[in-house]
Amino acid sequence: MTTQRALPTWISPRRAFLYSLLLATTAVLAIAAWSRHLDAQSLARIAPRPLSPSIDVTTQLHTEDLAAVGRRYSVVVDLRPDGEAAGQPSSQEMASVAHRNGLKFNYVPVPHGEIPEEAVTRLRRVLDAPHGDVLLYCRSGKRAARTWALAEASRLNGMSATDIIAAVHAAGQDAEDLRGRIQAAVDGRQQVQP
Repeated sequence: MTTQRALPTWISPRRAFLYSLLLATTAVLAIAAWSRHLDAQSLARIAPRPLSPSIDVTTQLHTEDLAAVGRRYSVVVDLRPDGEAAGQPSSQEMASVAHRNGLKFNYVPVPHGEIPEEAVTRLRRVLDAPHGDVLLYCRSGKRAARTWALAEASRLNGMSATDIIAAVHAAGQDAEDLRGRIQAAVDGRQQVQP
């Protein structure tokens, strides 16, 4: 014969339910707070810097960064060519993890030195597509910021050359040596006829 233990008189079934609900809610809130804390740590470590209201730039990302990145950004753009350094995650690895974290991933490799016009055009197409916030990255953020500067310069209704160079500078990079190329792109924008 099985005997059932009676609940103490101060714990009614209703109170037991409410205590269980309170405990479960507290656990969910604690997990959410911990997740926000970890995201904040990840984002502080990668230190994204704004180039425009919806576009930031940062240094090399790693696969473990993409969960936090995916909760803040919609699109991530890798401007670092694969295989530049040992330990650098490949664009395929990054794309796979980015997609699992709800991010659109674009690979627009830019070599050291002169920024190819093809890369500028490819980045401009990515940025012209509908999107939410975008995070650009390369090894140090320099090529990403400079390529963005040239892409922005060629965008219809884009920023002025002075504002573009100031945005790159505010993001901790330098594009002064690109001033002529940026100004030529701004001057060459196709103007919409009224």
